Amino acid sequence: MRAELARRVEKNIQRASSAAFAVAVGYAAYTWLAGFAVQPQLGAETGGAAAIAYLVASRALNAVRPRGSEMPVKMFDLRAIDPIAPAELLLGVEDRYEPAVEAPLELDDILAEIGPDSRIVRLFDPAAMPTPGELKSRIDHHLDGQSSSDSQSAEAAQALHEALAELRRSVR
Repeated sequence: MRAELARRVEKNIQRASSAAFAVAVGYAAYTWLAGFAVQPQLGAETGGAAAIAYLVASRALNAVRPRGSEMPVKMFDLRAIDPIAPAELLLGVEDRYEPAVEAPLELDDILAEIGPDSRIVRLFDPAAMPTPGELKSRIDHHLDGQSSSDSQSAEAAQALHEALAELRRSVR
Protein backbone atom coordinates (compact mmCIF):
# COMPACT_ATOMS: atom_id res chain seq x y z
CA MET A 1 0.00 0.00 0.00
CA ARG A 2 2.78 2.42 0.86
CA ALA A 3 4.63 1.66 -2.37
CA GLU A 4 1.52 2.42 -4.41
CA LEU A 5 1.01 5.67 -2.52
CA ALA A 6 4.65 6.64 -3.12
CA ARG A 7 4.25 5.95 -6.85
CA ARG A 8 1.13 8.11 -7.01
CA VAL A 9 2.85 10.94 -5.18
CA GLU A 10 5.87 10.74 -7.50
CA LYS A 11 3.60 10.70 -10.57
CA ASN A 12 1.72 13.79 -9.36
CA ILE A 13 4.98 15.60 -8.64
CA GLN A 14 6.16 14.79 -12.17
CA ARG A 15 2.92 16.15 -13.60
CA ALA A 16 3.11 19.32 -11.51
CA SER A 17 6.73 19.99 -12.46
CA SER A 18 5.94 19.39 -16.15
CA ALA A 19 3.00 21.78 -15.89
CA ALA A 20 5.16 24.42 -14.20
CA PHE A 21 7.73 24.11 -16.97
CA ALA A 22 4.96 24.36 -19.60
CA VAL A 23 3.58 27.52 -17.99
CA ALA A 24 7.05 29.08 -17.96
CA VAL A 25 7.60 28.22 -21.63
CA GLY A 26 4.13 29.51 -22.52
CA TYR A 27 4.79 32.81 -20.78
CA ALA A 28 8.17 33.14 -22.45
CA ALA A 29 6.58 32.43 -25.85
CA TYR A 30 3.83 34.97 -25.16
CA THR A 31 6.27 37.73 -24.26
CA TRP A 32 8.51 36.94 -27.25
CA LEU A 33 5.66 36.64 -29.78
CA ALA A 34 3.62 39.60 -28.49
CA GLY A 35 5.39 42.00 -30.84
CA PHE A 36 5.06 39.78 -33.94
CA ALA A 37 1.69 38.00 -33.85
CA VAL A 38 -1.89 39.26 -33.65
CA GLN A 39 -4.20 38.26 -30.81
CA PRO A 40 -5.85 35.02 -32.09
CA GLN A 41 -2.59 33.67 -33.46
CA LEU A 42 -0.72 34.71 -30.32
CA GLY A 43 -2.98 32.57 -28.12
CA ALA A 44 -2.71 29.54 -30.40
CA GLU A 45 1.07 29.80 -30.68
CA THR A 46 1.49 30.31 -26.94
CA GLY A 47 -0.80 27.35 -26.17
CA GLY A 48 1.04 25.20 -28.70
CA ALA A 49 4.41 26.05 -27.17
CA ALA A 50 3.11 25.25 -23.69
CA ALA A 51 1.62 21.93 -24.83
CA ILE A 52 4.83 20.89 -26.55
CA ALA A 53 6.86 21.88 -23.49
CA TYR A 54 4.53 19.83 -21.24
CA LEU A 55 4.86 16.76 -23.43
CA VAL A 56 8.65 17.07 -23.67
CA ALA A 57 9.05 17.54 -19.91
CA SER A 58 6.62 14.73 -19.12
CA ARG A 59 8.37 12.28 -21.45
CA ALA A 60 11.78 13.29 -20.14
CA LEU A 61 10.74 12.74 -16.51
CA ASN A 62 9.10 9.39 -17.36
CA ALA A 63 12.31 8.27 -19.08
CA VAL A 64 14.32 8.78 -15.90
CA ARG A 65 14.18 5.65 -13.76
CA PRO A 66 15.46 5.42 -10.22
CA ARG A 67 18.72 3.59 -9.80
CA GLY A 68 19.06 0.65 -7.49
CA SER A 69 20.64 1.12 -4.12
CA GLU A 70 24.38 1.56 -4.35
CA MET A 71 25.02 -0.23 -1.09
CA PRO A 72 22.76 -3.27 -0.89
CA VAL A 73 21.75 -4.18 2.63
CA LYS A 74 22.08 -7.82 3.57
CA MET A 75 19.08 -9.56 5.03
CA PHE A 76 19.11 -9.48 8.78
CA ASP A 77 18.51 -12.91 10.24
CA LEU A 78 16.62 -12.61 13.52
CA ARG A 79 17.25 -16.23 14.39
CA ALA A 80 20.95 -15.48 14.86
CA ILE A 81 20.27 -13.29 17.91
CA ASP A 82 20.37 -14.98 21.30
CA PRO A 83 17.28 -14.16 23.34
CA ILE A 84 17.88 -12.25 26.56
CA ALA A 85 16.47 -13.79 29.69
CA PRO A 86 13.93 -11.51 31.43
CA ALA A 87 15.72 -11.91 34.75
CA GLU A 88 18.66 -10.00 33.35
CA LEU A 89 16.50 -6.95 32.74
CA LEU A 90 15.09 -6.63 36.26
CA LEU A 91 16.68 -4.34 38.83
CA GLY A 92 17.35 -5.72 42.26
CA VAL A 93 18.15 -4.31 45.67
CA GLU A 94 21.86 -4.28 44.84
CA ASP A 95 21.17 -1.98 41.87
CA ARG A 96 19.89 0.90 43.99
CA TYR A 97 21.83 4.15 43.98
CA GLU A 98 23.46 4.99 47.25
CA PRO A 99 25.09 8.43 47.62
CA ALA A 100 28.76 8.34 48.58
CA VAL A 101 28.47 10.85 51.44
CA GLU A 102 25.50 11.23 53.76
CA ALA A 103 25.72 15.02 54.07
CA PRO A 104 22.67 17.22 54.65
CA LEU A 105 21.59 19.46 51.84
CA GLU A 106 22.08 23.11 52.75
CA LEU A 107 20.16 25.81 50.92
CA ASP A 108 21.26 29.44 51.04
CA ASP A 109 18.54 32.08 51.15
CA ILE A 110 19.91 34.85 48.95
CA LEU A 111 16.97 37.16 49.66
CA ALA A 112 17.71 37.15 53.39
CA GLU A 113 20.85 39.21 52.72
CA ILE A 114 18.95 41.95 50.89
CA GLY A 115 17.96 44.94 52.99
CA PRO A 116 14.37 45.30 54.21
CA ASP A 117 13.95 48.57 52.26
CA SER A 118 14.69 46.91 48.93
CA ARG A 119 11.97 47.35 46.31
CA ILE A 120 12.59 43.90 44.87
CA VAL A 121 11.70 42.22 48.14
CA ARG A 122 8.67 44.44 48.70
CA LEU A 123 7.37 43.74 45.21
CA PHE A 124 6.01 40.34 46.24
CA ASP A 125 5.40 41.01 49.91
CA PRO A 126 1.69 40.38 50.67
CA ALA A 127 1.74 42.88 53.53
CA ALA A 128 2.91 45.63 51.19
CA MET A 129 0.13 45.02 48.63
CA PRO A 130 -2.30 47.92 48.32
CA THR A 131 -5.96 47.52 49.14
CA PRO A 132 -8.53 47.71 46.35
CA GLY A 133 -9.49 51.19 47.51
CA GLU A 134 -5.87 52.38 47.27
CA LEU A 135 -5.55 50.87 43.80
CA LYS A 136 -8.73 52.65 42.68
CA SER A 137 -7.51 55.98 44.03
CA ARG A 138 -4.15 55.53 42.24
CA ILE A 139 -5.89 54.73 38.97
CA ASP A 140 -8.26 57.67 39.34
CA HIS A 141 -5.32 59.92 40.20
CA HIS A 142 -3.50 58.75 37.06
CA LEU A 143 -6.55 59.13 34.81
CA ASP A 144 -7.22 62.64 36.08
CA GLY A 145 -3.87 63.75 34.70
CA GLN A 146 -2.37 64.30 38.11
CA SER A 147 0.30 61.67 37.57
CA SER A 148 3.81 62.14 38.85
CA SER A 149 6.13 64.49 37.04
CA ASP A 150 9.09 63.47 34.90
CA SER A 151 11.55 64.14 37.73
CA GLN A 152 9.70 61.73 40.02
CA SER A 153 9.70 59.11 37.26
CA ALA A 154 13.42 59.60 36.74
CA GLU A 155 14.03 59.22 40.48
CA ALA A 156 11.94 56.05 40.56
CA ALA A 157 13.83 54.65 37.57
CA GLN A 158 17.15 55.44 39.22
CA ALA A 159 16.01 53.76 42.44
CA LEU A 160 14.97 50.68 40.47
CA HIS A 161 18.35 50.51 38.74
CA GLU A 162 20.10 50.77 42.09
CA ALA A 163 17.92 48.01 43.57
CA LEU A 164 18.65 45.73 40.62
CA ALA A 165 22.38 46.42 40.91
CA GLU A 166 22.21 45.57 44.61
CA LEU A 167 20.39 42.34 43.81
CA ARG A 168 23.02 41.40 41.22
CA ARG A 169 25.81 42.04 43.71
CA SER A 170 24.11 39.90 46.36
CA VAL A 171 23.54 37.01 43.96
CA ARG A 172 27.23 36.83 42.96
